[in-house]
Amino acid sequence: MFKKLAAEALGISDIGIIVRPADYSKVDADDYLFSEDGEQIFFLIKSKKDEYCFTNLALIHVDGDSAVSSKRSIKRYDYASHDISDVTIETAGTLDMDIELKFHIDDTEFSIDVKKSFIEQLKDIYKALISIEKQQRRDEVCRENALRTLDATASVHKLNIAPAEGSLASQYEILLAALNKAMLETHTKRDFSDVFTKYIHN
Repeated sequence: MFKKLAAEALGISDIGIIVRPADYSKVDADDYLFSEDGEQIFFLIKSKKDEYCFTNLALIHVDGDSAVSSKRSIKRYDYASHDISDVTIETAGTLDMDIELKFHIDDTEFSIDVKKSFIEQLKDIYKALISIEKQQRRDEVCRENALRTLDATASVHKLNIAPAEGSLASQYEILLAALNKAMLETHTKRDFSDVFTKYIHN
């Protein structure tokens, strides 16, 4: 007990390790996967207090109050609705015990300390997060272009003679369906299995 308190006071308890795939079933985050929807863990950092579980669909953060408390808060950040940005790694100095992975999800800042012996694995998640960020930016541009296209289409319709009875409603339904598909499916990537498979080698 005293060792745990001392470790927390010194900040040592916050230094995480990279969990091996063979041990994914033993972590708390595994209980909160949407496995029914094909969600699976690709990368997981665990410290005394927290778990940072990167799945193909989301980051699941098992947030602990302290290293000596059993209380946990489960926070989920789906890549389809939460933007990743400012991904960096701060490497360790000669006397440092850890390296640091930093990134933002929307306005939430993450700063995760990891034992410096895991630097190669941390480079993998760094590349994966950068790639997700790039895809999210591309999708955002495409969604904006889809809205501009809808505005242009509406302007063209205003210039034409009013359509025959019933045809306006059918055209509206077609345009709405196309817009929803563009915004919610074509240009909103939800599953990043391909990115994690490409970059994660743990």
